[in-house]
Amino acid sequence: MRPVANSPRIAIIGGGPSGLMAAEAAASAGCRVTLYESMPSVGRKFLLAGKGGLNLTHSEGFDRFSARYGVRSGPVSCCLRDFDSLALREWARALGVETFIGSSGRVFPTDLKAAPLLRAWLRRLRASGVVFHVRHRWIGWSADGALRLETPAGEITIAVDAVDAVVLALGGASWPQLGSDGAWVAWLRDRGIAVAALQPSNCGFDIAWSAHFAQRHAGGPLKRVEAIFRDSAGCEQRQLGECVVSTYGIEGQLIYALSPLLRDAITRDDSALLLFDLLPQRSIDWLGTALSRPRGTRSLSEHWRRVAGIDALRAGLVYECIGREAAHDPQRTAAALKSLPLRLLRARPIAEAISSAGGVRFEALDADLMLPSLPGVFCSGEMLDWEAPTGGYLLNACFASGRRAGAAAAVWAMSNSRAAAGASDPSRAQSPAHTTPAATAHASAPSSSDQRE
Repeated sequence: MRPVANSPRIAIIGGGPSGLMAAEAAASAGCRVTLYESMPSVGRKFLLAGKGGLNLTHSEGFDRFSARYGVRSGPVSCCLRDFDSLALREWARALGVETFIGSSGRVFPTDLKAAPLLRAWLRRLRASGVVFHVRHRWIGWSADGALRLETPAGEITIAVDAVDAVVLALGGASWPQLGSDGAWVAWLRDRGIAVAALQPSNCGFDIAWSAHFAQRHAGGPLKRVEAIFRDSAGCEQRQLGECVVSTYGIEGQLIYALSPLLRDAITRDDSALLLFDLLPQRSIDWLGTALSRPRGTRSLSEHWRRVAGIDALRAGLVYECIGREAAHDPQRTAAALKSLPLRLLRARPIAEAISSAGGVRFEALDADLMLPSLPGVFCSGEMLDWEAPTGGYLLNACFASGRRAGAAAAVWAMSNSRAAAGASDPSRAQSPAHTTPAATAHASAPSSSDQRE
């Protein structure tokens, strides 16, 4: 459905997956939609995700899927019920992109690429009448409530009565070079909106490696290991997976899965103790027996490799954590291999994280993701106060919340534009949008700043 001249007007701020989905939902309802993006093109973080194969969603059942959002599973699942993993796969198929379920249950496009999906999506959005303005960075509200935007031609404002609803889809604060820098937090707080502090999620952690260990082993992968962490309730959390030793500490999927627990423990206790079972397929008794065999003239590391398959990185971790003298004791080495203590000092900076936690609290929103204290302003995507592990959960929630916010914004806009049309100024619904002079010129100019395919 293409909008007509007197259709309600909706502004979308942010061109990531959530903003694009909000634009689609609002345009599908018959609204005139204009999307503003700070970067030279939309979907930049989406394209970056595509370099790893574009994990769109996960195939597990709804209850287990929604539980991945932890304490925020309730409000997030409300969005997911309207746009779950099956709906997301059907949506991609309608754009000509087939998907498949990988061995881990994750869902990918068959070509493992993001660009074809994004191109098809943008074509459909433009065909539905969505107008894109890139290099337009939202910088908050003016004193009279107008939207302020920095553009290559200077600052413009969009007056309160120039749009009928606004969807903010500004992302968190991870990968700020792709457009989400978290600057919006101050502007919403200035308006009295409750915003939880943004924190790194799905991130690496610092460990005080010795210079020798870091120089020799940085970049080394630890495959098939088990991480063990005791949470604040005293419950033991175990996670099998893979991770990577870095110069600063440790990172990778196994660490990302535990990052909320580890981050919160560091906040509470100044550090977090993470134990590693470096050989989960072997028992401590088996290792003690194997390592006790005579080694002859072989070096200790070579002896470990031959009798127990311990590679150089695992050996280096043992030396690093218990010292070379203690490592000559087969029983102490076996114990270290099964429960290696690593002291995590801090999470890596949020700019390096895959995603961020914190954001607009759900308590500040209604069920349709509108801010009651700012009627007609909706929020969606990673700027909301939720977090999830990697595995398709992040993208699916961004899509789903964007869809809900865009659809709700359309309902709100239509209701209020009709009410305005029947009030003291019945011509408002038929008249051009009122903006400041700069914004009027901008709105009527050819869309030369649009992202081109």
